[in-house]
Amino acid sequence: MTESKKQSNIEKDMPLLSHLLELRDRLLRMVLSVVVVFLATFYWANDIYLVLSAPLLEQLPDSSNMIATNIISPFLTPFKMTAVLSVFVAMPYILHQAWGFVSPGLYRHEKRFAYPLLFSSVLLFYCGLAFAYFVVFPLAWAFLTHAGPTGIQISPDISSYLDIVLKMFFAFGIAFEIPVATILLVWSGLTSVESLKEKRPYVIVGVFVIGMLLTPPDVISQVLLAVPMWILFELGLIFAVMGNKQADTDKASSTSDKEH
Repeated sequence: MTESKKQSNIEKDMPLLSHLLELRDRLLRMVLSVVVVFLATFYWANDIYLVLSAPLLEQLPDSSNMIATNIISPFLTPFKMTAVLSVFVAMPYILHQAWGFVSPGLYRHEKRFAYPLLFSSVLLFYCGLAFAYFVVFPLAWAFLTHAGPTGIQISPDISSYLDIVLKMFFAFGIAFEIPVATILLVWSGLTSVESLKEKRPYVIVGVFVIGMLLTPPDVISQVLLAVPMWILFELGLIFAVMGNKQADTDKASSTSDKEH
C-alpha cells in the first residue's frame, strides 16, 4: 500500500516537473531572442538614437542641441535604448513562446480564437509605438519646446529624453492592447459586455486620469493617449459581442451534431 502511494505521488509530480522544465526552456528562448536582437543592433545604437530623437531635434532652434550631463550617458543611453528596443523587436517571438506554453491547456474553440488574439496583440502593440512616434511626439515636443519663457535656451539631456520616450512607448503600446484585454475579460466570465457598458462613464474618467499620469504634463499628449484608449475600449466591446455570438453559434451547432 505504501509503495502504491509513493508511485502515485511520483506520477503526480512528473507532470509538474515537466511543465517547469518546459517553462524554463521557453524563458531561456525568450531571453536568447532578446540577446540576439541586441547583438545584431547595438553596432547602430547611436544611429538608432538619432532616429528616436528626430521628432525633438526638428523642434529645437538651430542654436540648440541635446546634451549629456553625465560622463557615461553617451554610452549608457544608447545601450539602454538598444536593450529596450530588442525586447520590442523580439516581442512576436516572446508572445509565441508564451502561447506555446499555455496552448495545450486550452479547448479547441479557445485555440481558434487565441491565434487572432495573439496576432492582434502584437499588431496593436506596434501600432501604439508608431502612433506615439509619428503623431504624439511631434505635437508634444512642438508644444513643450515653444511653451517656455523667451530667452531660455532649450538643451534637453539625452538620458532624460530617453526615459520620457520609453515611458510613453510603453504607455501607448499597453494602451493599444485594451481591445484584447476587454475581449479576454468578457470571454473569461470575469465581467460582461452589459456590465462594461454600464461602467462607461467611469472608464472615460479613468482613461483621462491614466493619460495624465503616464504622459508629460501637457494637454496634447494626455488627450492623445486618453481618446485612443476610449475608442479602443469601445472597439473591444464590439468585438467581444461578435465573439459571444460566434461562440453561441458554435455551441448550438455542436449540440445539434450530438443530437443527430
